[in-house]
Amino acid sequence: MSNARGYFGIGVEGVSKPMNFGNLTRTAYGFGASFVFTVSPDHCIKAPLSDTPRSQDHMPWYSYPSVSEMHLPEGCRIVGVELTDDAIELPSFRHPTRAAYVLGPERGSLSPELMEACEFIIKIPTRFCLNVATAGAVIMYDRMQALGRYAERPVKVGGPIEPVKPHVDGKSQYSAGKRLPPKKVRDRQGKIQKN
Repeated sequence: MSNARGYFGIGVEGVSKPMNFGNLTRTAYGFGASFVFTVSPDHCIKAPLSDTPRSQDHMPWYSYPSVSEMHLPEGCRIVGVELTDDAIELPSFRHPTRAAYVLGPERGSLSPELMEACEFIIKIPTRFCLNVATAGAVIMYDRMQALGRYAERPVKVGGPIEPVKPHVDGKSQYSAGKRLPPKKVRDRQGKIQKN
């Protein structure tokens, strides 16, 4: 599970296949999602067999009949996932701390109403559209990788040489209204960077 700050939820508009939604919710639970949701589902989605850990017992499931009836936490930013020409490619996207990711239906795209409600539209740079559950897993993994605290990848092939150092609260940058002198920071070549 991610050790990132903030929270996220993930959902699907117009989902019609319970097994796909079950796979998505199972994966969302595994990645530490705070909630899952549907918007204008094709029919009522119950706990499918593919959701083996019964994620609805551990996190909220919300079903919104329409886009206008969506009610997300204050400050939660809606991120649509869609293959459009002007969408931001996932490897170049900075994830919001508080986000709700929404994917389109299995045989279609996000509705114009939902695209309008999204603050960002992102896409996974693939040759063709992925399965809903697979696309959701890629998005959640990218979020975990981008916002989590993990040891740096080594330059050579293989795992990290040193584990990630625990976070330590530092001293204030300001003392009695005066800014303290910046710390000397070295770049990868060992040269001191100017702040």
